[in-house]
Amino acid sequence: MALKIEQFMCRSDNFGILVHDTETGETALIDAPEERAILSAVERTGWRPTMILTTHHHPDHVEANLALKERFGLTITGPAAEADRIPGIDRTVSEGDTVSVGKQDATVIETPGHTAGHVSYHFAEAGIVFTADTLFALGCGRLFECKPPVMLASLKKLAALPLETIVYCGHEYTETNARFALTVDPTNSALRERAKEISRLRSEGRPTLPTTVGREMATNPFLRWHDPVIRRNLGMEDASDEAVFAEIRKRKDIS
Repeated sequence: MALKIEQFMCRSDNFGILVHDTETGETALIDAPEERAILSAVERTGWRPTMILTTHHHPDHVEANLALKERFGLTITGPAAEADRIPGIDRTVSEGDTVSVGKQDATVIETPGHTAGHVSYHFAEAGIVFTADTLFALGCGRLFECKPPVMLASLKKLAALPLETIVYCGHEYTETNARFALTVDPTNSALRERAKEISRLRSEGRPTLPTTVGREMATNPFLRWHDPVIRRNLGMEDASDEAVFAEIRKRKDIS
């Protein structure tokens, strides 16, 4: 595979990610949550980063920007809508723009909801998307800066990607997300089996990511607003997609 991924833990529950083009040796970071953990990953892999692809402005995703820029002389790319809140940013991107890691191209997908300018990076040829805090395994990000219809539109964009697309997210939230998912979709056999697998992985200290678009479509309630069983469980059989999604998000917020 021309694109190699190194996923590792940062802070308490953030994922750090190195993206490496094996043909050219060029390497990118997806966000910069913690300098020490990133430097350990760089030493372990030998992949010296030349850029950071920033998804959004929250401190736990940009904390190490300036330290890494000083150390490696790398360039920082991030969403135009949040440029004034991303330390050290050099290039701004918007919907449909292309960024390259060596010979591997990624399309920028604007995915607001968690923040107003959040973006995801889709490497179509490699079949990988980095969704940070928009789409989680069995969840989605809290709506800090946008209303539910905005996040729903973003999730619909991601759900439209090929089902085999590999999804890397920003946090290890899957076990708690699974417990909540079962409260709104308790008869979903695929979800029940996945919850067991997640418990086993976490008990072994192993990550639950990456996932795939197809797996999320089958088990993630935030991508299943259309499902008649979930709608019946919520007492919202005839409600709009936006209303069903908003109710699921509200229930998760207070769970």
